[in-house]
Amino acid sequence: MMALSLPLGWKKAVESLFLDPTLILILAALAGFFMAFGIGANDVANAMGTSVGSKAITLKQAVIIAAIFEFLGAYLAGGEVTSTIRKGIVDPNLYSENNNLFIIGMISSLLAGASWLFFASRRGWPVSTTHSIVGAIVGFVVVSMGFEAVSWSKVGNIAASWVISPIIAGVISFLIYLSAKALILDKKEPTVAAVRVLPYYIFVAAVIVALVTARKGLKHVGLPLTEIQIILVTLGFGALVMIIAAIILQRSREKIEQYGVESGFAVLMLVTASAMAFAHGSNDVANAIGPVSAIISVAMEGEIGSRAEVDPRVLLLGGVGIVFGLAMLGGKVIATVGNKITTLTPSLGFSAELAAASTVVAATYVGFPISTTHTLVGAVIGVGLAKGISHLDLGSIGRIILSWVVTIPAGAILSILFYLSLKASFGL
Repeated sequence: MMALSLPLGWKKAVESLFLDPTLILILAALAGFFMAFGIGANDVANAMGTSVGSKAITLKQAVIIAAIFEFLGAYLAGGEVTSTIRKGIVDPNLYSENNNLFIIGMISSLLAGASWLFFASRRGWPVSTTHSIVGAIVGFVVVSMGFEAVSWSKVGNIAASWVISPIIAGVISFLIYLSAKALILDKKEPTVAAVRVLPYYIFVAAVIVALVTARKGLKHVGLPLTEIQIILVTLGFGALVMIIAAIILQRSREKIEQYGVESGFAVLMLVTASAMAFAHGSNDVANAIGPVSAIISVAMEGEIGSRAEVDPRVLLLGGVGIVFGLAMLGGKVIATVGNKITTLTPSLGFSAELAAASTVVAATYVGFPISTTHTLVGAVIGVGLAKGISHLDLGSIGRIILSWVVTIPAGAILSILFYLSLKASFGL
């Protein structure tokens, strides 16, 4: 967590906002940590639900793997310049004459988004952390500036992602599973085919993780790379992981023969689960650190900009919060995604994870934070459809979609309540 001693310029800027500058930093840090906790508690299912549901790994193993790669994703690849007000749903210049309201609004949005995620996680609902914070910011803007201050066309585009991201991931997972079925599962000697083909799938998973890390993350830890270096690092890392996987699979050939070809996919899922955890950490950490970075930016510069540079210490705060959330409260949502949508085997789980990771990393790569939840659920539905619609639990899917629809208004209502309470507390 950030030290409480402030640079002189920063301290003067914050003192122009409130009497106690330390209080602002403490509130921002706690609210950001709470939001990151909620992200870990709910969205960990996106990284690990399929692995646990297919029995490729245990819940304890899932927490350990996710803790490592969620944190690495958040810290190494989550540090892109972050919009101070998420996804352009309001013009930040509206608050240029009243920084106090802006800071209160950002803190209220974090508390509201985190509270909804905590509530949903306790009930095992896989909701969107992106939509939780967007809904919260909409509520803050409406109560502080009115309905006309919200860019409702942007909100409409966000709502459209409820359909777009699950469909994209579902189609990709459907195709990946069909390819695995054709190249491995339906072969006369599936074990031989698995040992030969699976390393190439692992190569793809490793490359998509290396790509987003090299492009977006390494510059934040003092290792900026040129385009050529990015390509070389990406391909080199993918080749290294592929070689290691090939060796492991070759040595495990007798066990694959004994326990069936699905056990080969279980080995593969260790890589895809790690890739999904990394992808999730890189994409969704912005939902916690974006508003925190906005508050710090206002405190340091004394004015609201459209974008705020991310302090590495804020990334650290977000990464640690995610790990705590998934370790303490992630199990219920994991059970929903892993068991209640469709019955998963390692090959189905692998197809869903690789599709979701590819979709999320691609979105992160181009700077478009989508809902990891919707992406993963769509991917799981896609592999379920590959087996036949009778393999899907339509009731569970309906409840999940309903929780998605409720998320934005729930975040907005909670944000309004927190905003009014904080405003009264500070006498504004």
